[in-house]
Amino acid sequence: MQPRAISGLGGIGKTQTAIEYAYRYRSEYSAVLWARADSSQALVSGFVAFAELLQLPERNVENQQRIIEAVKHWLQMNAHWLLILDNADDLELIYDYLVPGNGHILVTTRSPATGPHIDGIELVKMDQDEGILLLLRRSKQLPQDSSLESVTELERGKAAMICSLVDGLPLALDQAAAYIEENQCSLGAYLNLYRSHRAYLLQRRGTFGAKDYPYSVATTWSLSFERIERTDPLAADLLRLCAFLHPDAIPEEMIVAAAPYLGPRLQQIADDPALLDAVIGALRRFSLIWRNAETKTLTIHRLVQVVLKDAMDKEIEREWAERAVYLVSYTFPEDEFSNWRQCESYLPHALICADLIEQWDMKSREGARLLSRAGDHLYERGQYKEAESLCRRALLIREQVLGPEHPEVAQSLNSLAVLYMTQHLYE
Repeated sequence: MQPRAISGLGGIGKTQTAIEYAYRYRSEYSAVLWARADSSQALVSGFVAFAELLQLPERNVENQQRIIEAVKHWLQMNAHWLLILDNADDLELIYDYLVPGNGHILVTTRSPATGPHIDGIELVKMDQDEGILLLLRRSKQLPQDSSLESVTELERGKAAMICSLVDGLPLALDQAAAYIEENQCSLGAYLNLYRSHRAYLLQRRGTFGAKDYPYSVATTWSLSFERIERTDPLAADLLRLCAFLHPDAIPEEMIVAAAPYLGPRLQQIADDPALLDAVIGALRRFSLIWRNAETKTLTIHRLVQVVLKDAMDKEIEREWAERAVYLVSYTFPEDEFSNWRQCESYLPHALICADLIEQWDMKSREGARLLSRAGDHLYERGQYKEAESLCRRALLIREQVLGPEHPEVAQSLNSLAVLYMTQHLYE
């Protein structure tokens, strides 16, 4: 049988899934062999340990390559074994260890691209009910044999809010549950603490959880970020940019169109659009970005955004927030029928940028243009209250930056006038 790879974002539960599989089906195998595969040295050490476990005659020879070949030979000559290669993020390292035979090979990796010889199984985040169950059972708020129906609607609502904040990531839910259990903290108290001390909680691994998986959410991804920064700074910049946009359905065309204005690294994409494929590929190897080939959009996990921003100092964070605002402002089209589809796909990112403009008190012509165009589109959607808020903010910024007599101020006044006239607010 062809090897299988469990792939997914760090903290999604790949290793725990492999452990659970080995536990459930252990009786069907004559041997269960587990090796770390995050480096060549770890693989060699694992196979040397297998030789000792299997009591092979070659286990005591000095030549480690002979020991590895002996283990491979055993795998080829025997049946009903399970070989698990854990954390094989560089899949090229393990290809020489994928021995054909009458056993099963299970690989865990962050890379969703597994090549021609490995079948991939990609893990996704938990849905809300799964996340609530994990949170409540792990925190001892709900007995293991009880269902969600036994939980009050109020408590389920609080648990659902925590699941939403961590976007269904199992590791983050486990961390939250560990904190709640160890500190006898209520769900409501944890919610309040998360809002004020998010970075601390994402860095904190529970006392008992560390025995199963030692790294916290923040540490897990920081290691990936550091590696990407070293090997592909352009990919690191694209990841930072995506951290300041809506996490779902980021249009690739938007990034390519504005690339000349997004800093010295990202502007390279404008000169060589094929470079975007290579950059996205580098991020996909760690499952930090998902790509929809049909819609040509990107998706990033909400907690990846959070951890990235929490690691930035204020000056760098503001710089990337301004780049995101410029990106959407530059590409958001005027609201015309022919542009409706594009306006719809850009709107979620415009609304995120509207929050950034307020958060960082940005006073720029580009920010005002973004607010104005998004407001016009919300007007066309019939969302008058939301449209008024954005158009008023655009007017205020334009008056401050451009002066009261500038034509763009008149444009904002006209948008507000049309908005009020539509609602019969003639005064």
